[in-house]
Parts: sequence; C-alpha cells; structure tokens
Amino acid sequence: MEGFTKFVTALDDFAWGPVMLILLVGTGVYFTARTGALQFRKFGYAMKNTLGKAFSKQKAGKGEVTPFQAMTTALAGTVGTGNIAGVTGAIFIGGPGAVFWLWVSALVGMITKYSEVLLAVKYRERNAAGDWVGGPMYSIKNGLGKSWLWLAYLFAFFGMVASFGIGNTTQVDSIATALNTAVEAFGGVTGNAFRIAIGVIVAIIVAVVIIGGIKRIGAVTEKLVPFMAVIYIIAALIVIFGNIGQIGVVLGAIFKGAFSPRGIAGGALGVGIMTTIQKGIARGVFSNEAGLGSAPIAHAATSHVDPVKQGLYGIFEVFMDSIVICTLTSLALLMGLSGQVGINGIEWGVSHGSEMVAAAFSGVFGGKFSAIIIAVGLSLFALSTILSWSLYGARCCEFLFGKVSKPATLVYKVLFCVVLIIGSTLGLDLVWTIGDALNGLMALPNLIALLLLSGTVIKLTKEYFANR
Repeated sequence: MEGFTKFVTALDDFAWGPVMLILLVGTGVYFTARTGALQFRKFGYAMKNTLGKAFSKQKAGKGEVTPFQAMTTALAGTVGTGNIAGVTGAIFIGGPGAVFWLWVSALVGMITKYSEVLLAVKYRERNAAGDWVGGPMYSIKNGLGKSWLWLAYLFAFFGMVASFGIGNTTQVDSIATALNTAVEAFGGVTGNAFRIAIGVIVAIIVAVVIIGGIKRIGAVTEKLVPFMAVIYIIAALIVIFGNIGQIGVVLGAIFKGAFSPRGIAGGALGVGIMTTIQKGIARGVFSNEAGLGSAPIAHAATSHVDPVKQGLYGIFEVFMDSIVICTLTSLALLMGLSGQVGINGIEWGVSHGSEMVAAAFSGVFGGKFSAIIIAVGLSLFALSTILSWSLYGARCCEFLFGKVSKPATLVYKVLFCVVLIIGSTLGLDLVWTIGDALNGLMALPNLIALLLLSGTVIKLTKEYFANR
C-alpha cells in the first residue's frame, strides 16, 4: 500500500506540476484576451440569460433536456464535496493563500468553461438511442478530424477512469465521513459497517436514477441543486456574520498568504508558495471543473440550438460554484476557526475535511447542529455530483466502445455502483490525491483541443454578439 501511495503522489505531482498550471491558467488568459474579457464584459448579460431565466418555462424534445436541466446537471457535478472538503483541504495543505489562487482559477475559468460548452453544443451528434451526445471527445472528432481521433480516445479513457475518482470515491467517502461525524456528535456508535451501509444506500439511489438516463438525471438535479445551494449559502452566511469581527484578519491572511505562505501558515510545516498555488488551483478546478471537459458532456444534451447561448451557462456555473459557494466555505471556515483559536493557532497542513468545517460552524450553531448542517449539505452536494459523473463516465464509455457501447455502458454503470460501496471505506487523504491526479490527466487532452479549436469559439462568439 505504501508503494501505491507513493506512485499516486508522484502522479499527482506530475499532473499538477508547473506545465499543467501554466496550461490551465494560460488557456483561460488566452481566451480572455481573444474574447475581449467576455466573462467580465458580458457578465450581466450572462446572468440575465441564465439565472434570470432559471424559472421560466422551458421545453425539451426526445433525447434532450432543457437548458436549465443541462446546467443543473453540470452544476450538480461541480457543486460537490470540492466546495466543502476540497476547499478545506486546499487551505489546510496550502494555507489561507490557497483561497486567492482558487479565485484566480475561477476568474479565468469562467471563459474556459464557456468555450468548452460552446464547442460541445457545436460539435454534438445523435447516438443510436436518439440522444444528443457531446463533449471534448466529440468536439475533437467532429472539429479536428480523424488525425486527432487519438486525442478524443485519450480524453474519453481518462474521463471514464476519472469518474471513479472525482465523481465516485471522493464523494461517497466524504458522505460517509460527514454522516459518521454527525452520528458521533449525538453519541451514536459508528464504524466500518456503518460506512459500508452508507455506501450501499448511496449505490441504490444512484442505480435507480441512472437507469432513467439523462432525462431522469436532469429531472432530479433541477430540483436538488437549487435547494441544496440555498440551504448551504444561508448557513454559511450566518457563520460569517456571526464572526464578522474576524473578516479583516482572515482577508489579510488570504492575500498575504498567497505570496508569502511561510510567514502566515506555520513555516515549520514547510508550506511553500508552489504548494499554495498548486492546491488553490487544483482544488479550484476540482470544484468548478473549468478546463476539465466534464461539464460540457451534460450541456451537449440541451434543447438550445445556439452554442453561445448554452455557453453562457458555463460562466454562471463557475461563478456560482467558486466565487460564491467556495468563497463562503473559505470565509466561514477561516473566520469560524479564527474566532475560536486565532488565525495563527490553527494547525495548518495537519487537519482537513468536513469535520473542520463543522468545527468552524459550531461556534455559531453548536457542535451537534453544525454536524447535522454539514452532513446534510455535503451529502446532497456529493450525491448530485455522483449522479452527474455517472453520466459523464457512461458517455465516455459509450464513445470508447462504439458498436458494443450498449453492453459496455451497462457494465460500467454496475461497476460504478459497486465502487461506491468500496469507496465509502477508503481513507480521505489517498482518495483526494487520486482524484487530483486523475483530474489533471483528464484536463490535458481537453485543454489541447480547446486551444486548437479556439478559432471556432472566437468566430461564433463574434457572430452572436454582433447581432446584439
């Protein structure tokens, strides 16, 4: 096991090394420049045509979902444990400064995701069942031609494998951990059997939903995502205002720690600037999935015919996920803990996970109630993410196996549910490392394709806004 852990750590270091960070942020900066900072210049327009139309009546035909359902399915995949346990892990490994780099990745990530979604709708196609299918593998296949087909298969392979990490084991492990903490807060007895039982329950729920395909997933996420987001946002705001006296100290720690982490976050632990940047960006991408290529798979099923219109949902997703929810988690965590022990009294780099967010919430809500809030919020977040990633992995599997995709996809779905049970018993540190590594490997072919197809993104964007 020790050898496997070292291998995974080395793979993670490679996947999120300097080359990956430059490519990820650089792609966002490139599209920001080429589109004239569209994500900022047309931010109001994007919000008006996404959030502003969230509750308007929308229709979808056979094999497709409404634009809002496509967005909530994708948002379900992004708003997950990355917003709670992922953000906490970034802070406790990279220090408070990791939050700054999470913001940076989100600001440039908005235009990256816009571009991904646009291409997914532009180059999608109907499968044998009559469903719209798309995503990076189809954008490469239909946009770049046969000579680049190897890149499409590479993405699909990494996407299918990554679904067992980012969309499966990390999520169910966090659900089991959060529920374990909540039960113990009330004096209950937990253990490995309890975690396995949680895994079985989650697997059954997921199996029932994914049998119905994209339409059933969309129907569930359009109700689940808004509900869970509102509840968590309200709870986080209560914690923040309950510790409002710490806001200056915490913001100072975030901005100072972004460039001099040793001076802020326990230099004896050896937290360096590269670790801070790496964890901030890696966990930011883990959370909002900008540049990963996963969310476009859900967006490809939209009833929208205009790629740019659906692309605007990509801007909204990253904003809601990282700028709103991740920021609220970060501030609630830092302000709550700082209010209890002081910003320099926290053992940076030692502890992380949903338990720490519950500890931060406990100062306002009390230990038992805070454990319930985090357990319920994280469980809903993680469950929605699992549902979305079961779709992503199935679509990647379908692309990989072609003519025999139907039986192969069925085997994938069964295996996905089985791994949920196994994942409920895994250790959090190793699970997150595996998730980070697979994310990086999945992002590489997607980012290469994005840059190669950038001309299409710019052309369609200019044509759309020229008429408005």
